[in-house]
Amino acid sequence: MLTNFIPSQFVKSVFQITPQELKEKGIKGIITDLDNTLVEWDRPDATPQLIEWFAGMQQAGIQVTIVSNNNELRVKSFADPMQIPFIYKARKPFRKAFLSGLRLMGLKSNEVVVIGDQLLTDVLGGNRLKLHTILVIPVAKSDGFFTRFNRLVERRIFSYLKRKGHIMWGDEA
Repeated sequence: MLTNFIPSQFVKSVFQITPQELKEKGIKGIITDLDNTLVEWDRPDATPQLIEWFAGMQQAGIQVTIVSNNNELRVKSFADPMQIPFIYKARKPFRKAFLSGLRLMGLKSNEVVVIGDQLLTDVLGGNRLKLHTILVIPVAKSDGFFTRFNRLVERRIFSYLKRKGHIMWGDEA
């Protein structure tokens, strides 16, 4: 059961994920979380570096869909200026939003990665569908109310997995 919390890959930020690396793995699409994965949870717009990252993915033919547990106004106001498809109030880690993301992009599970900053939502949800999951370090040190609770639980899971030798990276996460 706890193996569902182990990401396929760990990186410090989305900027370490390149179109070339994804294409080599046969990846054609990304399902990504928004808050504290792409930008700070309280930042309304994409940074210039993030806009460039999205453009690089698009130029490489890699589709991006934002799947967020946040409300429509938050996700829409972030995604619409860049014309990125999105799913809001996703209720991650439940399967429905991930399956909707796959359908929206018209891709199979082996062609998509899930990128997120939380074990309890992004990694668990992606792993339950056998998707390649990439855990990133949260962009901000602060979190919204519900995420703070998740972080407490995640620290215990990380600690357990590390003691059992299931994760090999440091304490950055």
